[in-house]
Amino acid sequence: MKQNDTLLITGGAGFIGSNFIPYYLEEYPEVHIVNLDALTYAGSLANLNEVAQHPRYTFVHGNICDRALVEKLFEKYRFTGVIHFAAESHVDNSIKNPGVFIETNVTGTFTLLDVAYTYWMEAPFAYKAAFKNARFHHISTDEVYGSLGPTGLFTEETPYAPNSPYSASKASSDMLVRSYHHTYGLNTVITNCSNNYGPKQHEEKLIPTIIRKALAGEAIPIYGDGKNIRDWLYVLDHCKGIALVYHKGIAGEIYNIGGRNEYPNIAIAQRICELLDAMQPKASGSYVEQIHYVADRAGHDRRYAIDASKIENQLRWKAQETFETGILKTVQYYLNIFDDN
Repeated sequence: MKQNDTLLITGGAGFIGSNFIPYYLEEYPEVHIVNLDALTYAGSLANLNEVAQHPRYTFVHGNICDRALVEKLFEKYRFTGVIHFAAESHVDNSIKNPGVFIETNVTGTFTLLDVAYTYWMEAPFAYKAAFKNARFHHISTDEVYGSLGPTGLFTEETPYAPNSPYSASKASSDMLVRSYHHTYGLNTVITNCSNNYGPKQHEEKLIPTIIRKALAGEAIPIYGDGKNIRDWLYVLDHCKGIALVYHKGIAGEIYNIGGRNEYPNIAIAQRICELLDAMQPKASGSYVEQIHYVADRAGHDRRYAIDASKIENQLRWKAQETFETGILKTVQYYLNIFDDN
């Protein structure tokens, strides 16, 4: 990055973006960030209170599908990079209302790509001199790969096999990014991550739901038999990986970012209950007694797990948090949040 570079972050008021922006502003003091966010239910400016008055941070309320707005922002701020977080991401919601996932995740990504190409490049494979290092970084998910059996890991070569409207919309957006690299020479990178957890995650997601329900004395819902396995990645480790790929990744490449922390959902719930028993015990009994199995999600993928060898070996990234250290920080964060409510 050069002095006075300006970076467009989309969806920065959401979970991962709102962890990334404060980290990046501190880590890269030469960069100005413009955060474009539609502030849907999953995004909140409260997530960014610590940078709201930062001299190198600007918030813009708007939708990535609004091409006129995106073009206006490129003209005004002369972005030298895009890191694209904005997405509809909750699988249950995609089952109930898939249309909005296609609109945001597919049409929105296309709009950003096409405006970036038009603004940065004179013709296919010909960057304008002022933007010769401009890069488009697309944030995606391991869910595009489908479901694993009891063994094996997702690699960057795993064929896409999305099983939900959400993962299908993300797979589609990944393909659009790939096409703009191969057809037009746009400098793109894609990162596919495993399940993130940590501060600022929306309360509808698994870990905040477990904590919230436990503290409220309500049933803690676990889908099916609770043995669906996910690979858990602490959000700040993910943010560090994103920054590394944005700066040092090879154009056109995909990098999988995973925590190497595979756990079935029931084990996650049980561990959180154990921590709550120690940190904020009930008057009697254990929070574990509140765990309640519910009807499984339609098309629920059985197992996800990422092989992060490529980013570990090529870019020297490594997750700093173990699941034990990360979940302790996460439970303490939500104890503070829910106690204040």
